[in-house]
Amino acid sequence: MRTSIATVSLSGSLTEKLTAASRAGFDGVEIFENDLLASPLTPEDIRSRCADLGLSIDLYQPMRDIEAVPPEEFTRNLRRARHKFELMSRLGADTVLVCSSVSPLAEDDDALAAAQLGQLAQLAQDFGIRVAYEALAWGRHVNTYDHAWRIVEAAGHPALGTCLDSFHILARGSDPKDLEGIADIPGEKIFFLQLADAPLMAMDVLQWSRHYRCFPGQGGLDVTGLLRHVIAAGYRGPLSLEVFNDVFRQAEAGPTAVDAHRSLLVLKEAAGLAALPAPVVPTGAAFVELVTADAEPASALLGALGFARTARHRSKPVDLWQQGEARVLVNTGPAARRHGTSLAAVGLESPDPAGAARRAESLLAPVLPRRRAPGDAPLDAVAAPDGTELFFVATDPVAADGEDELPDWRADFVDVPHQDATPHGVTRIDHLALTQPWHEFDEAVLFHRSVLGLHAQESVDVADPYGLHRSRAVSNADGSVRIALGVGPAPTDDGARAQHIALATDDVVATARAFRAAGGRLLSLPANYHDDLAARYAFADGELETYRELGILYDRDTHGEFRHCYTHTVGRVFFELVQRDGGYRGYGARNAPVRLAAQHAAR
Repeated sequence: MRTSIATVSLSGSLTEKLTAASRAGFDGVEIFENDLLASPLTPEDIRSRCADLGLSIDLYQPMRDIEAVPPEEFTRNLRRARHKFELMSRLGADTVLVCSSVSPLAEDDDALAAAQLGQLAQLAQDFGIRVAYEALAWGRHVNTYDHAWRIVEAAGHPALGTCLDSFHILARGSDPKDLEGIADIPGEKIFFLQLADAPLMAMDVLQWSRHYRCFPGQGGLDVTGLLRHVIAAGYRGPLSLEVFNDVFRQAEAGPTAVDAHRSLLVLKEAAGLAALPAPVVPTGAAFVELVTADAEPASALLGALGFARTARHRSKPVDLWQQGEARVLVNTGPAARRHGTSLAAVGLESPDPAGAARRAESLLAPVLPRRRAPGDAPLDAVAAPDGTELFFVATDPVAADGEDELPDWRADFVDVPHQDATPHGVTRIDHLALTQPWHEFDEAVLFHRSVLGLHAQESVDVADPYGLHRSRAVSNADGSVRIALGVGPAPTDDGARAQHIALATDDVVATARAFRAAGGRLLSLPANYHDDLAARYAFADGELETYRELGILYDRDTHGEFRHCYTHTVGRVFFELVQRDGGYRGYGARNAPVRLAAQHAAR
């Protein structure tokens, strides 16, 4: 099915929006009236520009407060409509969106509404235009899709149909059974379908709609279920996105349009309308890669954590540090030197690296070119929305019967002489916490869910001394891959984009002591935090005193307990030592405000 996007969903001038939509792969656009009014281009220029970009103009919108009004008001409305239909003829648009009235003049009279919409449709037909009538969730008298359809059916005009909007339908908390009525609408009378998701929020529906809509798959509404009903009814028109979102309207149009188109690809796949390469869910974290101009601070921190420098890349200035199954690459090459040490790449264990790359490419993830020396392993990599490079790799691969063995990424590294470091109990990488650019948080969640096949938990808001952080974790089924995606409190606070690497240990107290004995510095916590722990939980004799001494934080859920502590920050990176007991599933979100305040104080 064809794809379309409303220009209101993107930022910038109308020309910028059209260009972004075309480059992202959309087939058409909805022209939002305010975008046209603010454009220096004539309707003919816009029509020509769309044609040059390969875009159809699928809808012009909106026309408001048309129906069920006194005769003199309706006469004025017809005059306004005639002007808009003349404009649409110049624009080359053949469908107009009419929203159910919110005017205080509107009467609760379905017969009057049907009669006046029929007259409007007759005028539209004279211009070769169709009228798509939509029920706004906050409409004065008409606020449900089935009510709007009854009025359209009563009018009985061939140029009058309905527009179904997923937000307006689902935001009212429709029971899934309520959607079954969509099947009663003939497919040819569904003139248009607009799609949007939204996070589940308890607020006025108008404000929710105008500020917090997002692309399908980024919120909590069952957009897929609604789409299935619409398709079953016989709708064959475009799938069009209409998203009002304050963040999207401030973000760069190009990446937002790509994110939007990706959401439709995933939606079509979920609804059975398109076949994409199947997700290849990663099975573990093979490595993380730090880039730095000066390796000494990162190397000293890794050494204190009990890591040993065991190998070096045969053709690049990259060292491999390892402890247990936790591996950290330190890259002193020319890339990303401006901000000190930073996390640049993640290696994800994959049972089918090439298949994972095909999935990523089909969902518009940029495949990264690699400079490879002769003999280097052929590794597949794509860029996440924040620029982090994701490598799909195999460690100690075992070939299945009849299949070639996958290349081991470590074959690119040559062992180096090293003193046997005393391990401190780190076993593996437990999770990564990646702070996203302010305007890319929703995009990052959709990317990790759709491209990597990870499951997303609910969003969590975390108080920081200087604002509010938002976090949403994604993981695979067994928790061997966990990534906590976060967004800081301010769009311009780029310096707050610290990333952190959580290392698993079976005894965080012993690991913390060994780290400190090796010269490492742990993050100090205020005494008030541990005083509060004493009030909330009962600990064994001396246990809480140990936590005070080492700066260890504590949490528990219905599954188990969580103990964790933090190193100081090097550049933009710090490490967390974590001990999960009894199946604890969280990330210590309750403790995040204390950690953030302590980190601010330590700067």
